[in-house]
Amino acid sequence: MLSTPVLSAPSRISLSPRSISTLPTRLRPHDLLRVTDQSASDVLEGRLDHLLPDGGRWPIGERWAKRLHSDDDLDVWLISWVPDRSTELHDHGGSLGALTVLSGSLLEYRWAGTELKQRRLDAGDQAAFPLGWVHDVMHDPASATTGPTLSVHAYSPPLTAMSYYEVTERSTLRRTRSELTDAPEKATL
Repeated sequence: MLSTPVLSAPSRISLSPRSISTLPTRLRPHDLLRVTDQSASDVLEGRLDHLLPDGGRWPIGERWAKRLHSDDDLDVWLISWVPDRSTELHDHGGSLGALTVLSGSLLEYRWAGTELKQRRLDAGDQAAFPLGWVHDVMHDPASATTGPTLSVHAYSPPLTAMSYYEVTERSTLRRTRSELTDAPEKATL
């Protein structure tokens, strides 16, 4: 499996006992970014080929996701993104998150308090998601990549729940549902 370079010894973190009791995880966003970066390198350098779709044929009609690593602190996923599928506006429950884009481009629509802000994430770009981050992610239709758009995502603690939202006519968020899950964002039409 994946060997993560993340915090194998508690001495690598200096947090006060008070702050530890208020955090959902001992890992910080910069730790998750380091994990997604290392995992992206592992995928690109072929060290995880045994986890990829058979024959290297990426699904073209549906998103594909494969768990690369899982332990009590961390889940790491490789996700392929296809055109015309989004994740819906969602949060990651009580988990922090991060991603690294391996190929292609993603569009992220993030709730910024009164509106959605868009950003494009290209191959090599990274993003971290604190608690309460509400966003929608999708394959960028303007991406010039001929192959799949791929990204590695890390969540800590591992995902257990996600909530989904809609923007109201008054430019506020309304939660439409919450789901228990141990998998990354589902795709919708």
